[in-house]
Amino acid sequence: MDVDSFAPRISFFFNSHLDFFEEIAKFRAARRIYAKRMKNKYGAKNPKSLTLRFHTQTAGCSLTAQQPENNIVRTAIEALAAVLGGTQSLHTNSMDETLALPSDKAVKIALRTQQIIAFEHGVINVADPLGGSYYVEKITNDIESEAEKYFELIDAQGGVIECIENGFFQKEIANSAYRYQQELDRKEKIIVGVNDFVEENETIDIPILQISKEVEELQLKRIKELKASRNNIDVKKALENLKRNAKDGTNLVPGVLECARKYVTLGEVCAELKEVFGVYVENAVF
Repeated sequence: MDVDSFAPRISFFFNSHLDFFEEIAKFRAARRIYAKRMKNKYGAKNPKSLTLRFHTQTAGCSLTAQQPENNIVRTAIEALAAVLGGTQSLHTNSMDETLALPSDKAVKIALRTQQIIAFEHGVINVADPLGGSYYVEKITNDIESEAEKYFELIDAQGGVIECIENGFFQKEIANSAYRYQQELDRKEKIIVGVNDFVEENETIDIPILQISKEVEELQLKRIKELKASRNNIDVKKALENLKRNAKDGTNLVPGVLECARKYVTLGEVCAELKEVFGVYVENAVF
């Protein structure tokens, strides 16, 4: 396929974490890397093929169960970094997501955070507003350079699939998490309310969403009624076709769509595919 026939439709999903300027630079570096790859490696000629479009979600792992109101501030700063970095769309996490599914109040605050950034502060009025900042430009260059080193390392091992199978990515993530935890333990990094500015005998005084037993019972009832009312002959045929496609290596998307149209449940689809592919287990890397 010609790259320009599909590249303009590609989009990405990024995370925005705590280090404000580093996150902005990360998004800028990603756009630069993508444009160069599409033009120089894949020969794209359509300018839209060079445009890295991305959605951003604020970092769930940066939220803390301690002093959860602080998460509003964390999320706001992460969201602002995403906007200044050029995101096309945005998800802001709710302050209580380390404790439960978000309450209505927490969801509304997360929504209002986006709206305040969009309508009150003027940061959306220009593309790449921090372009030219000596600090942001330096970090952008550094991130691009370090990313290119990773790409070379991945290529040298045979590519992404090989690195998944040999545990390279899992090891890198584990090592990074270990270093990060050590930095927290030594207080080289401070997380407010976790390893400093801690409140003794803290109580959580925000509303927490509680899912009642009745919700589960209602959903089970609806699934039971669905399975009784649908055409189960069609369901069986759709599942058999999906399984056959999985064995043959055929594109599974049409088969999955056909299952959905016949009211096959997600669990039934997964069970059928599991019989063919099994269950993925990460390699243990030490």
